[in-house]
Amino acid sequence: MKNQIFSGPYYYGMKDLDVFKKTFISENRGKPLFLIRFENITGIEVIPFLDLLRGDFYACLDLEDISFGFHYFEKKGILLMGIAPLFEWNIEKFPNIENAVGKFQNETLRGKVASFHFGVSRTQSNFISTNDEIFDELFKSSEKNLNDNLIRWSWTYYNKANTYISGSVHEAMIQPTVIFNPKQKTFSVKGGEVFVGGGAYIGYKDLINDIPADQDLNRIELLILEKLIVACDNAPGLLKFNISPQSLIDTFSSKEKVDKLNKLINNKNLSPENVRFELVEKPYDDSEYPLKDVCQAFYDHGLSFAADDFGVKSQSHQIVLDLGIMIKEFKLDPISFKFKIEEDQIKFLDNLAFIDYCKRLADNREAVITAEAVEDLDTLRFLMEHQIYQFQANILFGKMSITEYKRDFELLHSIPDDVVKEVLTDKILAEKQRRVGNVFRVAVEAGLI
Repeated sequence: MKNQIFSGPYYYGMKDLDVFKKTFISENRGKPLFLIRFENITGIEVIPFLDLLRGDFYACLDLEDISFGFHYFEKKGILLMGIAPLFEWNIEKFPNIENAVGKFQNETLRGKVASFHFGVSRTQSNFISTNDEIFDELFKSSEKNLNDNLIRWSWTYYNKANTYISGSVHEAMIQPTVIFNPKQKTFSVKGGEVFVGGGAYIGYKDLINDIPADQDLNRIELLILEKLIVACDNAPGLLKFNISPQSLIDTFSSKEKVDKLNKLINNKNLSPENVRFELVEKPYDDSEYPLKDVCQAFYDHGLSFAADDFGVKSQSHQIVLDLGIMIKEFKLDPISFKFKIEEDQIKFLDNLAFIDYCKRLADNREAVITAEAVEDLDTLRFLMEHQIYQFQANILFGKMSITEYKRDFELLHSIPDDVVKEVLTDKILAEKQRRVGNVFRVAVEAGLI
């Protein structure tokens, strides 16, 4: 009887941990996973308890779109229950597994059927991490949650951030990169920087504030990166994603993971040549595994890199020198061009010298320079006079949803220079542009295009 109950579709991996990992994790890539850990089960044998989970607990979940399986550590008396959607769960109707287990626990105690302790963990079965890495994350988190529950005498709070990361809704924002053609005197959108936002969260900081302090931020960054890439499915143009050098080193020191991310990019109808990682300015330690080697593995697939916030006070000069031709873009920090000659002549001249330095670095690598956060037309003209022709700035385009970007991309070409100038200098249109953050849309609605 025991061997019979430990086999079949509902009990995959009951005795074999590798089978449990394969069926629970590998076959649910891209889906949210819940692991429920049951310990100190008393008043009932394991087999009848499994039947309770399949019956009474399943009723507490009130879900039809669900698959589950079990693994039992007999010597430790730990029963694991893995839960994942058969298809997908809508983020607005995401199941509150913690609440369901708490309700089930109360009912079994009240009916004197059984007693047990439990812990719940969740994560996404992301595409890059291995089965063992995902299982270890779930296993450790479920143990911590079980201990927390014993102290608080209540189940875990509903974690909005984890729900967002694990959910199937693929939302993202993008701020277009605009290139000026000095011969044709037109502006065109050629791609953009992809951000968290557009739904459950306003932006990255809003999301990170909801992440508990004990979580592995490198893994969170990986999950966010994967989610943004998935949201960009079939998006045109050069797409740029922020990542810290330390996360890059810690996550992708294995070539296998680099290859997996490259596969994900291709599976989402994106060209690796149109994907660029912006290395954000954060301290890092590459004494064990050089940053250059990690970047080279991506570069061999066609991906490139940008030096983010590159300016006179930038700490990323060493990265630029180390990565050499792999750096294909310098994101110019506003402090490097914001001073006007009448405000501070020395700083203005220093800015000119730094811009010239950047241009030489860019020329050596066949790279481009992008000016960020340009605030006014005078600064825009100043940069263009010094042959800086690429911009990422709210005076031209603010953030838009990735869906809107995909829809309108073909329209955002060849916007005449005189039209942009009229929008930015006309009092009424300039005010509207500050609200809308889309110079093309403002020009169209004004009848200028």
